[in-house]
Amino acid sequence: MATITGETARAYNDLVEINKTAAKGYQEAAEEASSGELKSQLSKMSQQRAQFASELSQHAQQYGINPEETNTIEGLAADAAAAVHRGWINIKSAITGQDDAAILGECETGDATALSAYETALKSNELPAEARTVIQKQHGEILSAKNWITQQKSAVR
Repeated sequence: MATITGETARAYNDLVEINKTAAKGYQEAAEEASSGELKSQLSKMSQQRAQFASELSQHAQQYGINPEETNTIEGLAADAAAAVHRGWINIKSAITGQDDAAILGECETGDATALSAYETALKSNELPAEARTVIQKQHGEILSAKNWITQQKSAVR
């Protein structure tokens, strides 16, 4: 088993938090969207992010990291996870009463920040190979979702 450092634990903790808040944000966006197809897709993205958080949590526990216990506000405030958390938590007020393009814009911003946090985690030379594989896969799926959102935003304008 690989040696787990504070940097690795921090990466797991931040990414779990990012995905939990993204799941909530996407669900709120789905509730506000006017298009049935968009509601459905945003709801699926919410479920995907909840699954990402669960997958990362389970994976972290294999290394003795419990994101539920070790994630702190102090830790979140230090990097991109804080921006993602604030962005997704505030999405409800940002999108209420707005059109689908504005809702998609908020989702796009949240995903851009999430991608940045994933890229920061992937820069670590201390991530175990299995962790890197999981994080790279999720990064790719978030990038695909962000690209879809960008295309949809252009289409609804």
